Amino acid sequence: MTVNSNLEAAWKYHNTSKHSYASVHNNPHFLDWSNQPLPFKAYTTLEPLRLPREVRQTGVAALSAIAESIHLEAKVGPDLEALAQLLYLTAGITRHRKYPGGDIYFRAAACTGALYEVEVYVVCGNLIDLEAGVYHFAPAEFALRRLRDGDYRSVLSEATGRETTIVHAPLTIICTCTYWRNAWKYQARTYRHFGWDNGTLLANLLAVATALGLPARLICGFLDADVNRLLDVDPEREVAYSLVALGHVEALAQPLPSKPSALHLETVPLSRNETVYPAMHEIHTASSLNSPEEVEIWRGKAPLANLPPPTGPVIQLHPYSDTEMPRDPLEQVILRRGSARKFAQVSIELRQLSTMLDRATRGIPADFLDPQGTQLNEVYLIVNAVEGLDPGAYVYHRDRHVLECLKAGNFRAQAGHLGLDQQLPVEAAADIFFLADLQIILGRFGNRGYRAVQLEAGILSGKLYLAAYAQRLSATGLTFYDDAVIRFFSPHAHDKSVIMLLAVGKNAKSMLQG
Repeated sequence: MTVNSNLEAAWKYHNTSKHSYASVHNNPHFLDWSNQPLPFKAYTTLEPLRLPREVRQTGVAALSAIAESIHLEAKVGPDLEALAQLLYLTAGITRHRKYPGGDIYFRAAACTGALYEVEVYVVCGNLIDLEAGVYHFAPAEFALRRLRDGDYRSVLSEATGRETTIVHAPLTIICTCTYWRNAWKYQARTYRHFGWDNGTLLANLLAVATALGLPARLICGFLDADVNRLLDVDPEREVAYSLVALGHVEALAQPLPSKPSALHLETVPLSRNETVYPAMHEIHTASSLNSPEEVEIWRGKAPLANLPPPTGPVIQLHPYSDTEMPRDPLEQVILRRGSARKFAQVSIELRQLSTMLDRATRGIPADFLDPQGTQLNEVYLIVNAVEGLDPGAYVYHRDRHVLECLKAGNFRAQAGHLGLDQQLPVEAAADIFFLADLQIILGRFGNRGYRAVQLEAGILSGKLYLAAYAQRLSATGLTFYDDAVIRFFSPHAHDKSVIMLLAVGKNAKSMLQG
């Protein structure tokens, strides 16, 4: 038995990281502001290579970009300007605010606690205006720092079992996750946040790639140790989590004569001291792939999630057509996106909700979602205020484009309780929950399926964020009391686990300004 197939590890982490009323209210943890981690990884000896700051206007509507992907047959590769666009609209700093306790740098994609534990690296062959190498993206300076000279794409090719899109990609973006930067606030539950926060970032990345005409594919099946070694990260603190192959060229990288050597590059410590939460390291180790055979097994067919046919009342959804939908360009939508701090308790239109659900769930190009269009997470909703839709609890049938009413009623108070007794889910027009059958997913993918289902929920949430802001609405990701959510949606959801929660509605601030 491989480590990845010993499913006790995933179940142990999932069950021990659940929130309940008792676990949250009896937790003695507090935020030590004097020990808050730095928001950026900073190399002390490498010179920055500044990136061009002008944002290209693609003219592609955000609602189109999140719903489509470019065919892999397209023979195209990015230049430095396109790479800069990808990095800025994925992980760049879009706003900066000063507070009495310090500065906050808001990034292009939503992140739990605005702690931004995801780091971004680039592995490329020779591009126009950029030499082949391994680079780290520095958002604070909007620059790249070269960690290795030369074409190391063959290392990624071998690490992914010669996955076709990686083999032919002129450029691969690698996301890593840093334990302490998020665990400072969220403790061991941070490992779930790795998927959520990497996912919202990838939703932006995939949409921008589409807008730029670049084929893109998310790869989660790789030899962890080999990718970590290539990036020269300390896996006790930072680990590779996802790869995205971008572009397609016929020429292949030449294999390197030997494995990349350790660089021992010095970085600024994140904070004075770091607390280690062993549960996160245990689930990451248990979900790592250690042989080419394991990588090959990973890339089979995804389990098909089968919702039972509706038995309750159904409401047909009517999203905007291509000609009717708002045409706000992707770049503008990303730059105005935020996370609502207060919703106005007013209704949104059924067509707006229909469009969000339709556009966000049309499929993600990923190695664990085959055939394309497969989805691991199912969508459940508490509807508070949607015109043409009675308040109640619903489940979304993607294949039928309908909402099935599970129970009717005003559940604002219950939504607030499920969302960790916060006011935002009470105020929201709709609260969207992602639920998944972990038994089936882990049975197919092993422990690494736990990474996949969290990451997919993050991507879907990121797409919903963009779909909301493209329609001048707002959204906010929230955490939840795990078992209470399942009880609320049962018996329909009795065998599932809650993965993520997103509240959507009209921003109270924009209503006041309007």
